[in-house]
Amino acid sequence: MNLNQFMNNLEAKHPGEKEYLQAVQEVLESLEEVLEANPQFEAAGILERLVEPDRILTFKIPWVDDSGKVHVNLGYRVQFNNAIGPYKGGLRFHPSVNLSILKFLGFEQIFKNALTTLPMGGGKGGSDFNPKGKSDAEIMRFAQAFMMELWHLIGPETDVPAGDIGVGGREIGYLFGMYKKLARENTGILTGKGINWGGSLIRPEATGFGAVYFAKEMLATKKDNFKGKTVAVSGFGNVAWGAVTKITELGGKVVTISGPDGYIYDEKGISGEKIEYLLELRATNMDIVSPYAEEFPEAKFYAKKRPWEVKVDVALPCATQNEMNGDDAKALIKNGVICVAEGANMPCTPEAVEAIQAAKVLFGPGKAVNAGGVATSGLEMTQNSMKLNWTEKEVDDKLHHIMVSIHSACQAHGTESDGYINYVKGANIAGFLKVANSMLDQGVI
Repeated sequence: MNLNQFMNNLEAKHPGEKEYLQAVQEVLESLEEVLEANPQFEAAGILERLVEPDRILTFKIPWVDDSGKVHVNLGYRVQFNNAIGPYKGGLRFHPSVNLSILKFLGFEQIFKNALTTLPMGGGKGGSDFNPKGKSDAEIMRFAQAFMMELWHLIGPETDVPAGDIGVGGREIGYLFGMYKKLARENTGILTGKGINWGGSLIRPEATGFGAVYFAKEMLATKKDNFKGKTVAVSGFGNVAWGAVTKITELGGKVVTISGPDGYIYDEKGISGEKIEYLLELRATNMDIVSPYAEEFPEAKFYAKKRPWEVKVDVALPCATQNEMNGDDAKALIKNGVICVAEGANMPCTPEAVEAIQAAKVLFGPGKAVNAGGVATSGLEMTQNSMKLNWTEKEVDDKLHHIMVSIHSACQAHGTESDGYINYVKGANIAGFLKVANSMLDQGVI
C-alpha cells in the first residue's frame, strides 16, 4: 500500500482537518512493516475502514442563560470504532471544540482503549460551549439540553461517554440526571460519576497516576526511577494534579505547573499544601496559575511562557494538544532531559517528537501514557455492571497493573535494533493489531 497516496486521498476528502490528519499520519508512519507482513489487512480494506468514523452525530443545543437570553451551541458525538467493545471516550465542553479535534481524539481513543486490554471501542464528543464564567444553573440547563439530543444514541453496551476538558463531576452529574429521567433506567451510561451514585475511587486523578506509572516503567528500562528527579509538569487540572501527587509520592520533585496565562517555577517543589492549593485554585474556574506565586512568594511566575525552558530530568506535558513544539523539545534536550511522557492527548508536535526521538531520549506517546484515565473508566463500567465498588487500593492496583501491561506491549513492538524503545511505534502497532484482527474476524460491516 502506498501510504503517501493514502494520506493525500484522505486529506482531499477532509481538507483543513489538521488535528485529525496529524493523528492519522502519526499512526500510519508506524504501520508500514506490519501492513507489508499482513496483506490480509489491505485486502479487507482495514485502513480505509479504520480512519473513517462509523458515524458522526451533529446537533444544535439551544439553552437559556440566567438573564433569559437564548444561546445556541453545537454538539457532537463521533462514534469511531466499536470492533472490541462499545464506543468509549470523553465529552469536551470548550470553545475550541470542532469536528477535526474530536475526530483526532476519537481516532486516538481507538488505540488507547485497545491498549488497556479492556473491551472498549473508540469515540469522542462535546460542544463549543464554554463553562467558564457560567453559573451552576446555566451549566445544568446546558448539560440537560445536550443530553436531550444525545440520550437515545448512547447506552451501557452501545456508547459510554465520560468527562474531558470542561466536563467534570458536576457536569457528569447533570448529564446523568437527565439521561436517567429520559431513559427511565439507572445504568452505567456515563463514567466519572460521583462516588455516591456509581463512580469509582481515584477516577479524577487516574490519568495523572497512570502517566506516572508508565513513566516509571520507562525510567526502569534505564535502571532508573523518580527518586531525586526534577520534573516539569504542564497544566494544573486533574491530570496534572494526579501526576504531581504520584511523582511526589515516588520521591520526585515537581517544579512547574502552567495555565494559559503562563507557568509557575517553584524550585522547592510542589507538594503538600501546595497541591491542595492547586485544587482550590482550579475550583475557582479562573483557569490561571499566577495567583500561585502570590500565595507562595518563593515561586516565580513567567507570563505567556511555557515550562519547557526549565532544566529538568523528566517532562510531562499534561495540558492540551500541540503545547510543546520543536524548539521546546530542543531546549529540554539541551538541558539534559532523559524522559518525556505525554500526559495529555498529542501535546507534542511532530517536530517535537522527531527531535526527542532523534536524541534517543525516552518518549511516551499520549495514547499509551495517558490511558490510565480511560482504563479507570473501564474499571468503573465493570463495577457498575457488577453492582459493587472496589476500594481505592483495589482500583489503584488494577490501574498500576494495566499501565505496566501497556508498557510491556509497547516495549515488545517498539524495541529497535539498537535497543532504543520507540514507544510511538510500539503503541500504534499493539493497538492496531488488536483492532484490525477483530475487524477481520467480524467481516466487512
